[in-house]
Formats: sequence, C-alpha cells, structure tokens
Amino acid sequence: MDLAVSISSLVTREFTAVVLAGFGAELLPLTNDHGDEPCPKALLPVANKAVVDYVLAWIESSGIKDVVLICPSIHRHAISNHIHSDITHALRIDLQTFDETMDSSVGTCTLLRHFSNRIQNDFVVVPCDFLPPPSLTLTSILDKFRADSVSDGSIATTCWFSNPPTTEKGSLPEEWSTPLPPSAIVWDEKSGTLLHVDTPDDTDLNAEELELRMSLMRLYPRTRMSSRYQDSHVYVCRRSVLDLLQEKPHFDSFREEFIPWLCKVPFQRRRREKYGSILNPTTNAPTQITALQHSVMLTDVPVVGGEESSDEELSTTATLRVGVVIHKNLNAARINTLPTYFDMSRQLLAALPLPATPSSLISQALVDPSTQIGERTTIKKSIVGRHCVIGKMVKITGCVLLDHCVVEDGAKLDGCILGKNTKVGAKAQLSRCVTQAGYEVSEGDSVKNEKLELSDWTGALDDENSDETDESEE
Repeated sequence: MDLAVSISSLVTREFTAVVLAGFGAELLPLTNDHGDEPCPKALLPVANKAVVDYVLAWIESSGIKDVVLICPSIHRHAISNHIHSDITHALRIDLQTFDETMDSSVGTCTLLRHFSNRIQNDFVVVPCDFLPPPSLTLTSILDKFRADSVSDGSIATTCWFSNPPTTEKGSLPEEWSTPLPPSAIVWDEKSGTLLHVDTPDDTDLNAEELELRMSLMRLYPRTRMSSRYQDSHVYVCRRSVLDLLQEKPHFDSFREEFIPWLCKVPFQRRRREKYGSILNPTTNAPTQITALQHSVMLTDVPVVGGEESSDEELSTTATLRVGVVIHKNLNAARINTLPTYFDMSRQLLAALPLPATPSSLISQALVDPSTQIGERTTIKKSIVGRHCVIGKMVKITGCVLLDHCVVEDGAKLDGCILGKNTKVGAKAQLSRCVTQAGYEVSEGDSVKNEKLELSDWTGALDDENSDETDESEE
C-alpha cells in the first residue's frame, strides 16, 4: 500500500485558481484574428514566452494544483494545444469556454456565476495577463487571506501594485493606446483592510472629492489614500462569495462593481444583516480563531460597531471585511495595453542572461535559435520570435517580432511590434509601428507611428484592383 498516495487523496484541496483569458481588446491589432486563426491574448509572447505561462508558473509555485481556465470559445483549440503541450507543470487544468466577441465582453462576475459549479472551495481569481515580480509571491497573498479569514471573518483579499513609471513623452506614439485612468483607493495600513475603491460612476459624479461614511472613519480613523496603485485583478475569496454573486445578478464587473460594493458591507448595518449569513455561514472556525489569537500574523482589527467583544463573541462575529496587499515594487504589471506590453518586454529582456552570439552585429537581443538571419544584419535591444526569416543588411533596433515574421533585405525597423506572420518588404522603413498578424508592408514603404491592420491593407488592395478594372473597361 502506497501511504503517500492514500494520505494525499484525503487532503482537502484548499484553493482553486480561476484564470481568466479574455480577448485583449486593448492590445489590438496584436490580438486581431489572422484569417480563421485566432490570436489569443493568453498566448501573446513576452520575451518569447506565452504570458499565461508566467501566470501558471506563479500559481504552481504557491502549491495550488487545481486551475479552471476560462477563455472565449474560439480560443479553446489554440489554448488547449498550448497548455497540454507543456509537460513541465503538474497542474490540473480544467479548460472552460464561453461565448464572447471582441465587441461584447463578459464581466468577471458573470463568468464566476456561470462556472460556480466548477469551483467547490475557496478560490483565487487571476488574470492571464498579470506579470508579478519575484518579490510578490502568490503564497504571500494567500497567507494574508488565511490569517484574516480565520481570525476575524474576512471574506476576500485583493492585491494592488504601484503604477509602472510613465513612459517618456514622445518615446511611444499616442496612437498606440490611451492610458488607463488612475483609481483612488482608501485602506487601513495596520490591519491591511481595503475600505473604499473609487468607481467610474464616483468619478463622473464628483471627480474632485472623495466621500467616506462616518461609520467607516470611526472604525478606521487613520486611513491611507492614494491613486498611485493599480488593481492586479488578483482576488482571493471565500467560496461563499459565489453564493452572494447569485443574489446579485446585475453585477458584471468584479473590479468596478462588486469589490467597491463588498467594501461597504462591514459599515452598512442593513447590508451586513441581509448578506452576513450568506458570506459567513456557521462553521467550526472558533477553534481555529483561538489558535490564531496567539499567532504573530494576527493584527488588531476594529470590531464592527466599534465595541469591544468577549472571546465568545469574537468566535461568532465576522467583520466581513476585504483585505488588501499593497505591493510597492515597480516591476509588476498587467499586459493589457500596448505600452505596458512593450515596456515589460524590454524590462524582461534587460533582466535576462542573454547567450553570447557569434556575430558582433547582434547585441542585447533575444533571438530564438530557429530564426534565420542574413549577412550584415544588425539586431540590437530586440526580441525575435520563432521561425522568423531576417534578410541581408537589415537593421532592427528596440523591436519585438513575434513568430514567423519575414523581414526582407535592407529593411529598417525601429521601436516596432510586429504581429506573427508579418512580412516587411525590401528596403521598407518602419518606426514605432504595430502590425496585425499577417500584415504585409510593401517594398520601399516608409511608415511611422501607425497601427497597421489588415483591413487597411486589404482595403488598399481592393482599391488598386478596382482601379485596374476601371482602366481595363475604358
């Protein structure tokens, strides 16, 4: 009898990771389809490694084994092939799909309600595009949730990180993306409690002032407020949160609707009385609370109502608060805009131990071994993907080339992102451009500060064909 197998089968699975892999509308045209072939955001390479692989490795390092990965239906085949081709991880990945289009996105609340039957225990929501630095482990966020939920009945833990430094003005074209507006948050630093999250509606109603309830200020008189932090969209939640979402079918966005609403539950008596039994069903937690009262991780948290409680009351009273981890390291990012994708690619390139290349013309560059490079070609501070073909006397500086790109003789690329299967004609010059997968730049063309999409290219071809037809008829 294998005791190790027998014992492990009896151990309760503590967390399920829910990985959300959407379309990535803010990354267009990189995530536009290439004909019938989709370009999932989850498989977008960052330093020649799919962004979802960073997330799965982060999850596995925390000890979580069960993953529910949710993606659009048209991405299922590509993502399934990718995750099942990687035999290095030991995760149990349950791939689920939903019907969504680029123009009609589905919010996190809606997805969690729909797939709640796949989640049987406490869970952690993770976006497929989050790149955490080594200093931010998922284990540290889970430990915060464990201590808070058992000690005083906290129901969720969120994670916010410092906004990445603003890109120097003029280094990236404004056409690439509109910067995401900052969100103000209020939290108590001593207990690590998230107290308020400003929503777009709050900003529209009153962009100059922040309104806080007196009941909140009485419990937490020394709060912190800042708009310098960005939501990682990593949420550790009790299983009972899914039951609450069933009671709130109108919520769609977890970040903009549910979390701001959830932060108010501890301070609004009617909400607490109405939803407290759903969020904090009766359990055998008192024994765990007694143990944690002697733990060094237990911090003093104000009792709801502002009154002191006896040990017996402490064992049955839950604060229902939302915990928060504030990470001040500047190396965390979400790959959800073109500027952050470009910046993080360059940051990872600078941090990688690059192999020595036989040619002095290739420096500070990550080039996949399957790529072919012609004579007298220079590649500097760039990332080149798999199976690319680079011609002779090509100059590539500060660029990211995805897989299967072709750059013909004498072309010059500066600060560009080329989608997979992009073809750049001979002696063409591109500066700070982004191309859709399969785009073709004509020989000798010179383009600057543009998003190059197939609709533009095919439209130009159609115009040329129609002109030729008119001339032939004449």
